[in-house]
Amino acid sequence: MAEGATGRKPLISGNWKMHNNHFEAIQLVQTLSYALSDDDYAVVDVSVHPPFTDIRSVQTVLDADRIPMLLGAQHCHFEEKGAFTGEVAPAMLAKLNVKLVIAGHSERRELFGETDEMVNAKVKAIIRNSMTPILCVGETLTEREAGQAETKVTGQVRAGLAGVTKAAVGAMVIAYEPIWAIGTGKTATPEDAQAMCAHVRAAVREVSGPDAAASVRIQYGGSVKAANAAELLTQPDIDGALVGGASLEAENFARIAQYRLH
Repeated sequence: MAEGATGRKPLISGNWKMHNNHFEAIQLVQTLSYALSDDDYAVVDVSVHPPFTDIRSVQTVLDADRIPMLLGAQHCHFEEKGAFTGEVAPAMLAKLNVKLVIAGHSERRELFGETDEMVNAKVKAIIRNSMTPILCVGETLTEREAGQAETKVTGQVRAGLAGVTKAAVGAMVIAYEPIWAIGTGKTATPEDAQAMCAHVRAAVREVSGPDAAASVRIQYGGSVKAANAAELLTQPDIDGALVGGASLEAENFARIAQYRLH
């Protein structure tokens, strides 16, 4: 099967977080390009999300070497410009040929106090600048153990998509990342991951209708690695992966993108 549940290619995204200077980023993307073939790109989309300081360097390599990876960013502000020291406007990223921007990652929510309203404003700003948001949703271990996982995720989906057109929602990516599985080595079982991704799709259906729910790509994230990629990514409602630590090693990340072969 060459396509995900949506009829669109699965999206495998590497979130490098606060790792790699621009020299290391260039080396990583070049090594990754050697490990992936045209046959791989024919069945999956691959995006890399380096730190801001690396984006121009990675863009130059992707363009010069005609590497068919998508360039992504990890974050942006929701305003177009202004007195926001240390922030980056979405238009600045669009000028660098950034195609995808992560919005509402749990680390941004938990460590930097991003609210649902801020995430929603960011989603709209990303779309307004002709880029695709990867909207992150997910529950803590405490919320999961209290039976509140579905309620938490439903609330985040509704808030994140508020005021977004049905067509724009259908073109988006939503990443379900259980917070308790990020960087911990713990991973949701394939059955649990499938159930929650199906729940995300149902929440999208309630907010934006059946067409949007059928075409939105839903990623799973949370300690995804080569060893568990195939059993996660072959679930019917999982259309890709948002990969953290394993995306920092070209061989491992390539094997995740090639999950159909393993």
